[in-house]
Amino acid sequence: MAETRAAPAEAEERKKVVVVVGVDDSDHSYHALEWAVRHVAAAAAAEGAELVVVHGKPSASSVVSFGSPAAAGDVVRFVEADLRKRAEDVVDRARSLCIANSVHGLIEVIEGEARYVLCNAVEKYGADLLVVGSHGYGAIKRAFLGSVSDYCAHHAHCSVMIVKRPKPKI
Repeated sequence: MAETRAAPAEAEERKKVVVVVGVDDSDHSYHALEWAVRHVAAAAAAEGAELVVVHGKPSASSVVSFGSPAAAGDVVRFVEADLRKRAEDVVDRARSLCIANSVHGLIEVIEGEARYVLCNAVEKYGADLLVVGSHGYGAIKRAFLGSVSDYCAHHAHCSVMIVKRPKPKI
């Protein structure tokens, strides 16, 4: 019986695991990134894993809404500068974490609502796993504030790991 083997390039392409990690400026998201770096990216590096770190930067217009267009223009510029600075801080912190753990990760900032940005990134990169942090909101807060992790768990076209911070021991 003849044995069928894939070409080496095809075998390499098939083995590559893509992990997308969503980060924002919260400690919860950095805990999730640390988890991904420790458990997924570092362990799978020998098998050609790719780590993609994604930050969904809200648009200034989604954050600010005023009745007066003249007043809104100045405020929007100020908010945009603040959002850009926060995104830079998020990227710097994520890059430092990856470097400290000797893990190469592609870091991307995409403007938009985090839940949609992450699900789109899963599609764009053909992710095998999406890793997100959990703020630990209860059902009522989730209903009012929304939950990125809940949305992604239901809409992302890959497995989703929701990383929770351990409760402090009393």
